[in-house]
Amino acid sequence: MADKAAGAAALKALRKRRGLSLAGLARALISGAADLGQPSLPGVAAVQRSVARWESAKPTTLPDERYQLLLAHVYARSPAGETALGTGSDFAYYLDALGLLGESEGRVCELRSAMLRAATDDGGMFALLAPGVHTGLAAALADPARTDEDTLVGLASIIEDVNAEVGSLPMVRLQVLLAPAVEAARRLLAGPVPESLVARLRVIAVAGAVLAGRLAFETRDDSAARALYTEATREAGLLGQPWTQAGVHMSHALVALYSAPGLDSATRLADRAVRSARTGESTLVRARAHALQAELAARAGHDRQAAAALELAWYDMNADHAGDPAPTAFSAAHLRGFEGVCELYVGDPAAAHDRFARAVGALATPRERVQRAIITTDQALARVRLGEPRAAAELLHDCVAAAAGTGGRVPALRLRQVRRELRPWRRERWAADLDDHLMDMLGA
Repeated sequence: MADKAAGAAALKALRKRRGLSLAGLARALISGAADLGQPSLPGVAAVQRSVARWESAKPTTLPDERYQLLLAHVYARSPAGETALGTGSDFAYYLDALGLLGESEGRVCELRSAMLRAATDDGGMFALLAPGVHTGLAAALADPARTDEDTLVGLASIIEDVNAEVGSLPMVRLQVLLAPAVEAARRLLAGPVPESLVARLRVIAVAGAVLAGRLAFETRDDSAARALYTEATREAGLLGQPWTQAGVHMSHALVALYSAPGLDSATRLADRAVRSARTGESTLVRARAHALQAELAARAGHDRQAAAALELAWYDMNADHAGDPAPTAFSAAHLRGFEGVCELYVGDPAAAHDRFARAVGALATPRERVQRAIITTDQALARVRLGEPRAAAELLHDCVAAAAGTGGRVPALRLRQVRRELRPWRRERWAADLDDHLMDMLGA
């Protein structure tokens, strides 16, 4: 919620915490514009007046987009010159201040993504590590017995932050940001970490390996993906948390669906997920496992099994989720998407289309961009089967942009599937326009 006076005060406090005068920050902004190859800013005195306006409570003034980016570059580096974007950093504090000043969530996300792109370009391998954790992590890697809680919190935050950027940044950049945390967790687990921290470290290692496995798959490195899922499955088995094991199996099943021939491998993994989820504490994970089982049954043409699994999924979705250990694991909007897929393969394409439309409308955050694109391709396929090929092509244009922007493999595969369904209309002008868009953005 905006609190403009608090936002202005936060900008002022941040500048002073950096030991910068008004003129000092003005000079940093002018220098930053030159380093970025931007048009020159006015003189120090003029920029200094702008800085003072941003920090004034009456009236409050939001920096324009150009100055927002320049401020982001200033505060994205620590006083020691290291890239620092994680929780507790000056950069995170700066983004919070912009939010208080009334800047939109979308714009704040854009700035964060821009700095993450810059970090991967500059080799900022631990850019998402919280300030002060670098030294502790270095000590722990040299001697795992010195691992402490702050180090684990820092590693977990990297994985969470990278996961939050799926859909906002290309998958290959996310791999660069994630890899150091995955390797650090792996090395710490191999050493004599204090016994009280082993379970927490293993949870982090599992989350990192699953995300890394997904990113490896998205960047078409299937052998690396299989190895990472094998690692995640092994570590999850040592945790004694069935719902965590179920989550690993489900993620692996979705990868297998698109990287292995046929449905057998994915179905086996989905069945393992259901068995694990049934003995776990998370009803939301159990709902998701049943939903995945339903989709695979529908793709195989087994309508009764699909309907039974969906019924179980809704039963779990409608349960009381207070205290669920995985509160963000699944939602009704995601479940409607699975229902749509089942209708598409063993039901009514009109009903499938309507379910997809409702599901897309509920997936609005940048993090859900990839899922939204996947569901929209399914919606387009339903339009084809309803005899509305041109409407299907119109839906696909938005999916092309999402697939190209994220490098997501699944949206691209689903796009090609629908395009094959549109071959009877390949000589239509609107079909040629779609082909041109696909070639321009995806090279296919």
